[in-house]
Amino acid sequence: MTTTSRSGTRSENVAEPHLDPALVERLTAAVSASAEPATTRAPFTGAPLAQIPQSTAADVNQAFAAARVAQVEWARLTPKQRALPFARFHDVLLSRQEEILNLLQWETGKARHDAFDEVMEAATASLYAARQAPKVLRTRRRQGAFPVFTRALESFRPKGVVTVITPWNYPLALGLDAIPALLAGNAVVHKPDTQTALSTLWPRMVLEELGLPKGLRQVVLGEPAVIGDALIDGADFVSFTGSTRAGRSIAGRAAERLVGCSLELGGKNPMVVLDDADLDATVESAVRGCLGNSGQMCVGIERIYVHANVYDGFLARFASRVERMTLRPDFDFATDMGSLTNSRQLAHVQEHVEAALAAGARVVTGGRVRPDLGPLFYEPTILTGVPKGTPVRDEETFGPVVSVYRVDSDDEAVLAANDSPYGLNAAVYSRSEARARTLAARIQAGTVNINEGYASAYASQGASMGGMKSSGVGRRHGPAGLVKYTEPQTVASQRLLGFDPPFGMSRARQVALFTTLLRILKMLRIR
Repeated sequence: MTTTSRSGTRSENVAEPHLDPALVERLTAAVSASAEPATTRAPFTGAPLAQIPQSTAADVNQAFAAARVAQVEWARLTPKQRALPFARFHDVLLSRQEEILNLLQWETGKARHDAFDEVMEAATASLYAARQAPKVLRTRRRQGAFPVFTRALESFRPKGVVTVITPWNYPLALGLDAIPALLAGNAVVHKPDTQTALSTLWPRMVLEELGLPKGLRQVVLGEPAVIGDALIDGADFVSFTGSTRAGRSIAGRAAERLVGCSLELGGKNPMVVLDDADLDATVESAVRGCLGNSGQMCVGIERIYVHANVYDGFLARFASRVERMTLRPDFDFATDMGSLTNSRQLAHVQEHVEAALAAGARVVTGGRVRPDLGPLFYEPTILTGVPKGTPVRDEETFGPVVSVYRVDSDDEAVLAANDSPYGLNAAVYSRSEARARTLAARIQAGTVNINEGYASAYASQGASMGGMKSSGVGRRHGPAGLVKYTEPQTVASQRLLGFDPPFGMSRARQVALFTTLLRILKMLRIR
């Protein structure tokens, strides 16, 4: 076991976090809440951060009622009209990024460059949705029953009121899942996590400044045991990002009412390093892919399968690079990794590592809590020799822990990568893109990146993103991320020649006519 030393120390620049009380009041004023508020704490220091309103089931019901009123006028607007505040949001977000970067770090404890990743995702996702919604959601003429005689138009009607439930790890980026739902003509009842509520409420405030009607995006806050059922029972559609266990429960309750849902759930994402990979570039990418956001990423890499020919060279380089990472509670861009966000997640990471060590795994580097830096810091950790059946091997750790395994062939790597109930994200590293793409097509994951851990696929706004197997159903991003919030409606009209025999024609002659007509249509490639 190697004990690593970190260059980080508790920064003198980080005092007790202070937020402007007026800003907190402004952000939380419109939350539908009547229960006792909750006190959040700053992950960097453990000091009290803010008083956050909490909602009851009755508050949720009131939020749905208000959202339904606001949705009526909103749905009458064209997609182009609805897109205006979201198109403006891109530039305003970039101009005011310091405000949201500070909020994100105060509430999550992430490094500043990880916070900027959220800003970049929010800016590009909102702009893509704003520009594409008028195209994707326009009424389209479709192939009718008969050319000339049938005119079929497909339109995309809003669902009504959509529940959006988002987690604490990416509160800005994931909180903006509400945008495609709103662009589709819906109102939204949004439940972010209490710990990161301010980072989610900030873009709502900005969007309302840019013209989004007040009341259209309702926010409620509270524990799932208190308001969870009401959130599902009042919705016309549910969008959820979180754990697989919670996703199954939500899907079951929504199914009782035949209400649709989109679920992005857990992952145990594999990375495959082929024997022709550029090891230096692969290591740099692996550090971000595995340890970005302190490993608290649903698309983050937690398992690495390395070809035997390059295993030793990769592991040595990877360990050396991880040992040089800086951990500090700083509000600048010099720090490599921040802290975990809450004590529950820290305990979860510790339990996973301890169980792996008890089963015979070896710590290559890391594996320690760092209370000298802050209450929730855990060193970036590399493990080898992790046996199957241990949580680190089979379950989502959601922390700065990655296990490395040796494989002897591409086939073995694919089998190992697919040996999981999850299928959210994966990565393949090779100097040959053709070889990597061939292998990627065999991996059971909703997104696969080549020579990148997660960002190539996730940041491709025009392409769908989501999970296979126990990693969820439905997709965000791309046209599918907009259309899922609609009810497609077909209106078809018939003229001249209909489906009844014309001009007193017998049924037998009509059958003969239709048979000939169908053959001609096929021959002319009209259908």
